[in-house]
Amino acid sequence: MFELGQLRCFTTVAMELSFRRAAERLNMTQPPLSRQVQLLEHQLGVRLFERTTRSVTLTPAGRAFFIEANQLLERAQSAVANVKRIAQGEIGAINISFVSCAVYQFLPEVINRVKLSHPQIDINLREMPTTEQLEGVRLRQVDIGIVRAGHSRHGYLCESLLKEPFVLAAPRGHPLATAARPGPRDLDRQPFITYALSSWQPFYELFAGVFRANNVQPRYVHQIGSTVTILSLVNGGMGLALVPACAARIRFENVVFRDIELGEGVCSELSLIWRDDNDNPVLPVLLEALRRTVDGTSPPGGWPAGDKAAQRRAPAR
Repeated sequence: MFELGQLRCFTTVAMELSFRRAAERLNMTQPPLSRQVQLLEHQLGVRLFERTTRSVTLTPAGRAFFIEANQLLERAQSAVANVKRIAQGEIGAINISFVSCAVYQFLPEVINRVKLSHPQIDINLREMPTTEQLEGVRLRQVDIGIVRAGHSRHGYLCESLLKEPFVLAAPRGHPLATAARPGPRDLDRQPFITYALSSWQPFYELFAGVFRANNVQPRYVHQIGSTVTILSLVNGGMGLALVPACAARIRFENVVFRDIELGEGVCSELSLIWRDDNDNPVLPVLLEALRRTVDGTSPPGGWPAGDKAAQRRAPAR
């Protein structure tokens, strides 16, 4: 089979119609150039040039092959450029999983940022509970997960991305919708809609701890796995709820959001998690976009899951 070097020799001679000028253009002497063209003709089994002492012309086969040879060289150059861009993370694909609230606040902005700067990166999104995300990362079905709180797992990197307070969601006609400063004790005996233990364990346990600390016993009416569904029930007057502050961007006609002091360190936390052996070149691009979009991120690079000092900086809940 012929080589790319032989194609370059042939196309240069075909454009110059002179072995002397082609050799000068290729920075080589004439004998090896003639030898490369002869080898190409031998491998193809056809004459590409008619040569006389005064002229060089393309044969009909040579004219047809000139078009094909140029296309092959262009495709080879394109392949070289593309493989370099793939290695630099400019071309490729990445799978991102996330808990629902990431969509309310920063994930659309991250996607837009990456699409503007790297239009040839395909971003595949999957909304999943934290436990399913961790399994997806383990099985390499997910490149990076946006999960609830930090997670200590050998072979993973985890980085605290965002911490924000909870707010009280109340039906518009409820007394707490207009109370001066609602607090945890105002929730005692109140109908309360909370997150399901099966899919939102960090939130469920966090709220249970706040209620125990304040000797509060809300009247649980529903345990739901979706923030939007929880707010829909609040909108229908079925109870109160505590939701991350970013959920206040979801507008319901009959829902009022109020600040509420739940105690020091009680907040909603999102973390990034990915395998430490993930070699997807697009991953650093996404990590940088996430860090730039969300203020107050952890130091670049993340901390190894299981790093006790790092966990103290970004405590899991």
